[in-house]
Amino acid sequence: MPAPALDDRQRLEWLRLIRSESIGPRTFRALLNRFGGAAAALDALPELARQAGKTLKICPLVEAEREFEMLLRRGARLIALGEASYPLPLQAIDSAPPLLAVEGDPTVLNRPCIAMVGSRNASAAGLKLTAVLAREFGEAGFVIVSGLARGIDTAAHEASLENGTVAVLAGGLDEIYPPQNLPLLRRLCERGAAISEMPIGWAPRGRDFPRRNRLVSGLALGTVVVEAARKSGSLITARFANEQGRQVFAVPGSPLDPRAEGGNHLIREGAILCAEAAHVIEVLAPMLQRRDQFAPPPMLAREEGEGAAASQALWDELDLPDIAAAPELALAMIPAASILPAAEACDRKARLLTLIGAAPIGLDDLVRASGAPAREVSQAVFELELDGVVQRHAGGALSRRF
Repeated sequence: MPAPALDDRQRLEWLRLIRSESIGPRTFRALLNRFGGAAAALDALPELARQAGKTLKICPLVEAEREFEMLLRRGARLIALGEASYPLPLQAIDSAPPLLAVEGDPTVLNRPCIAMVGSRNASAAGLKLTAVLAREFGEAGFVIVSGLARGIDTAAHEASLENGTVAVLAGGLDEIYPPQNLPLLRRLCERGAAISEMPIGWAPRGRDFPRRNRLVSGLALGTVVVEAARKSGSLITARFANEQGRQVFAVPGSPLDPRAEGGNHLIREGAILCAEAAHVIEVLAPMLQRRDQFAPPPMLAREEGEGAAASQALWDELDLPDIAAAPELALAMIPAASILPAAEACDRKARLLTLIGAAPIGLDDLVRASGAPAREVSQAVFELELDGVVQRHAGGALSRRF
C-alpha cells in the first residue's frame, strides 16, 4: 500500500534535508530511519556534524520555499518517495531520489516503460532503427524513457511523442542540455513528462549525467542500447540496469563501426539481442502483470575492473557510520520494504556467502535457498562481487573465491 501523501510542510522539510550539504539518497534514508522524520533530522544535523568534526550547510527554509514556488509557477510538482504517484520501478532501486520534480503528465511515470539510449553521434541507420523501435514499443503500450541527449535519445523521444515519453534531466527542469532540445521538451511534456532530482537553476556537470543514467534505467523494465562506443555513457546506463535487476537489450552492429562496439560487447556479456521490437516486447510483456515484484534476471558477466563508472559514489554523502547502520524505525512516509538497514544488509551478505561454495550456483537457485527477496539477493551478491569474495561465471552462475 502506498504511504499517505506528504503535506506541503512535510514536503518542504524533505526538500530542505535533501538539498543540505552532503545529504544524498543513502544519508537521507538513514537519517529518516533514525529520527523518524525530516524535521527531526534537520534539528539533529548540526550536532551530528559537530561530532564528526565537520561543518555543513543546511538548506534554509527560504531557499526551499523559493524552489517550491518556482516549480509551482512552471506547473511542476514534487513527488515524494513512497507516494502513490512515485514511479514504482524507480522506488525499487537502492538510490531512489527522495523527491522527484515532475513537469508534464505524471501519470506516464506509472505506465510500463522501456529505456532507449545510445550514441550522440549516431548513424543514419541507428537513428532510423531507433524511431522504428520507439514507435512499435509505444504501440505495444510502453512509454519510452531517455535522457534528452543528441542522437539516439532525441530520435527515441521524437518517435514516441504520440504514445508518451519521459525525459530524465541531468540538471534542473529549467536547465536543458543540450539547449537545442528545449522545443522537443515542450512538445513531449504535452503527453509525457520531464523529471529531475536536481534543484531549479542547477546547470548539469559531468558527474550529474551518471546520476541521471541510473534514473533512466530505474524507471524502466528494460534498457535498449542502440548504438554505443565501448566506453560511453550508454554502457553506464546498461550497467545500472543490470545492477538494478532490469533486462538489458542491445542492437548488434558491424564490427567495423566503433559505435557498435558497446552493443556487441553487451551481447557477448549476456544482454538480449534486439534486432526488432518483438525481441524486447516478448521478454517484457509477461512482466506487466507482476511489475510490483521486479525480480532481477541473471546479471551480465563482469570483466575485471569493469563497471566502476556505474558503481562509484555519485554523491558526497555525510560519513556517519552510526547513522548508516541505524536500525529502521516506524516511518510512515516510506514503505518499510524500500529501506534495508545496513546491519541487516551485512547479515544477509554473510548468510548468502555461506550458501555459495566452490561449485557454481545460479542466482535463481540462490534466491530459493536463501528465502530472501530476489532484489535484495541480487544487491548483496553484487556487493560480494565488489568485495572480491564471489565470482561470476558465463551464464550468470556464482561461486566463492577461496
